[in-house]
Amino acid sequence: MQYRTLGRTGVQVSTLVLGAMNFGRIGDTTQDEATAIVDAALEAGINLIDTADAYSGGQSEEMVGKAIAGRRDDVVLATKATLPMGDGRNQRGGSRRWLVTALENSLRRLGVDHVDLYQMHRWDPATSDDETLSALTDLQRTGKIRYFGSSTFPAYRIVQAQWAAREGRLSRYVTEQPNYSILQRGVETHVLPATQEYGMGVLAWSPLASGWLSGAIRAGQEISTNRAGFMPQRYDVGIPANRAKLDAVEQLATVADQAGLSMIQLALGFVTAHPGVTSAIIGPRTMDHLRSQLAAADTVLPADVLDAIDAIVAPGVDLAAHEKNDTPPALLDPALRRR
Repeated sequence: MQYRTLGRTGVQVSTLVLGAMNFGRIGDTTQDEATAIVDAALEAGINLIDTADAYSGGQSEEMVGKAIAGRRDDVVLATKATLPMGDGRNQRGGSRRWLVTALENSLRRLGVDHVDLYQMHRWDPATSDDETLSALTDLQRTGKIRYFGSSTFPAYRIVQAQWAAREGRLSRYVTEQPNYSILQRGVETHVLPATQEYGMGVLAWSPLASGWLSGAIRAGQEISTNRAGFMPQRYDVGIPANRAKLDAVEQLATVADQAGLSMIQLALGFVTAHPGVTSAIIGPRTMDHLRSQLAAADTVLPADVLDAIDAIVAPGVDLAAHEKNDTPPALLDPALRRR
């Protein structure tokens, strides 16, 4: 396992991060399975576990908490807030009112007195940066969070938040968690340059592109992954964006074969090769998934392989930009772009 410094925090983290989104109802992973996955990940040298309150309605946090009981100090523990946690109007977002409550709920579910990294799961356009950063700074001063970061923020919001922190003499976001893979390279255009400018740690989510780069999806084969079962529109090859992904996967498979690598090694090695990326978040649903992903822990792609990848999916290009969850609100709501 390789280790890197998380931004400018001084905290050393593994280049592979254990993501816990599949723990619970989403991935149908039981507590015993989750604990076994955590055991094996820690044994392999992974030291950062990433979860969120919204994953299976808090179930993931509860399972992570049970899995790390008795060894809290061995783990850099990260969770998130802002996505809806109920039907109430104020059970979501980046307001002080909600973040204080959401953090207390997360700490209770995790069974800990603090988290190392508290991340805003999405930018909340209804709440000012001053409001959110002020609340996070106060929570940091209480010792309940050590650092805080953002997730899936557009580049202009990353910059705005950094300036708001400076102007308000508040603590700042020290990490960003973007969607980044061979098939989704848009963050190379603006997001990664911004995070590099501000010295932020970057934890890339979905480096296997929701299974497209796992080796389980190939032309002429039925797509039967767990994710395809509840998000079929993202795997329907009759849709042009999905067809483009499949075409790229076939070409990438040839590159991997010629380099003596698995598709997973190619995909994870690509993400961790970028100088702006600290770690890639893996989200195993089973022990077999974990083993195949751990095999990429020390993968370093040579320049010729990276060049071959660039020739298939050009730098800065997203093959399915609509899946990235970072679209500016005005592009989704007509009322926001009309007087």
